[in-house]
Amino acid sequence: MGKIVKVFVAAMLLSSSASAWSQQLLDRVAVVVNEGVVLQSEVEQLLQQVKRNAQQKGTDLPSDRVLRIQAMDRLILAELQLQMAERMGITISDTQLQQALEAIAQDQNMSMDELRSTTEASGTNWDNYRETVRKEMIITETQRATVRRRVYVSPQEIENLVNAMKEMTEQEVEYRLSHILVGFREGADADEVQATRERAEKLLERLRDGADFSQAAITSSSGPRALEGGDLGWMNINAMPTLFADAVRDKGKGEFIGPLRSGVGFHILKVSDVRGIEQVQVDEVKARHILIKPSIILSERKAQEKLAGIRERILAGEVEFADAAREHSADPGSAAAGGDLGWAEPNIYAEEFKRKVERLPVGELSEPFETQFGWHIVEVMERRQLDATKRSQQNRAYQLLFSRKYQEELENWQQELRDQAYIETLIQ
Repeated sequence: MGKIVKVFVAAMLLSSSASAWSQQLLDRVAVVVNEGVVLQSEVEQLLQQVKRNAQQKGTDLPSDRVLRIQAMDRLILAELQLQMAERMGITISDTQLQQALEAIAQDQNMSMDELRSTTEASGTNWDNYRETVRKEMIITETQRATVRRRVYVSPQEIENLVNAMKEMTEQEVEYRLSHILVGFREGADADEVQATRERAEKLLERLRDGADFSQAAITSSSGPRALEGGDLGWMNINAMPTLFADAVRDKGKGEFIGPLRSGVGFHILKVSDVRGIEQVQVDEVKARHILIKPSIILSERKAQEKLAGIRERILAGEVEFADAAREHSADPGSAAAGGDLGWAEPNIYAEEFKRKVERLPVGELSEPFETQFGWHIVEVMERRQLDATKRSQQNRAYQLLFSRKYQEELENWQQELRDQAYIETLIQ
């Protein structure tokens, strides 16, 4: 209905005098779209914008007739999506709009004043520009809300794409291997082979316990690179002996492999380094906390004081942390577990809580601090670093598959909107 109101307003502005009437143009309806309209002025405005952009880029454009058809098609689709947004109750507040405009200015290395000046210098009214951005944001949110639930990515699709990406990048991955060969003589009997295996297993155990690999290679290896500490240098997986390649694939830096039996003995490998492959490490913390929420009865100050008192009792040994959490914590997700939050990356938490668990020494109980959820005390029980490469690969595969399917479903949904709409073009 908003577009129809614009037509009425435009008509109201016309002068009643004959001379004024002949000099002013009524903003005409270009297209009727369900209960809304696309105005001729909107078509002309979009045409001018396209022409300005093409001129700046030095791009040749088709005839005005073709451009006009394309412009009307875009405005029709936008109107249909805005109508859908209105039915769904999707809006963009002034605060959200302002944040978006600031992000646009930042992306272009401008201040807000510079963005406004540049916009107006291009011939675009600033208020119109703001409302155009608002509409684009509304349309984007409508698309996400409607199309996202139409997209399904199966675990098998993710795994298949991860494997395909691995195969594509495997040619670029190189491993630096260190090698020890615990050999047996040609024609050795089963007892000698078994004794050699046991020596290799004991050596591997010492290496895993921290023994120096280079020194062990010099003193114990029968391999051709023993005097170089067993260093085989950098090799692509396709350049390795098949025995090594099958065992090394997907191994990370610092991992030991073996003993691997061949016709000459038992091989021990160490992956000294890897290059050409994405490796993602994440830090995780295992923390526990107690949360006290202020209320009408319990003021901010009283909540803080109550938590400080609980902390003093824990430090004095009068009460166990877990017991205090079960009795007092207002976090339903962790209270029953004695405040234990389990293992997690710090960035999943509220900003102040994140800072605390990142900086707090293991085993130290924090002073009371506040987040948007209330007042907390927290203790970091352990820290660890995990190889999240596989998780990162799976996330990347999911995003690629989702993006592809999302675009397909978006086009299907937009076509359905068109097919189900009443559209009447009044101006060619």
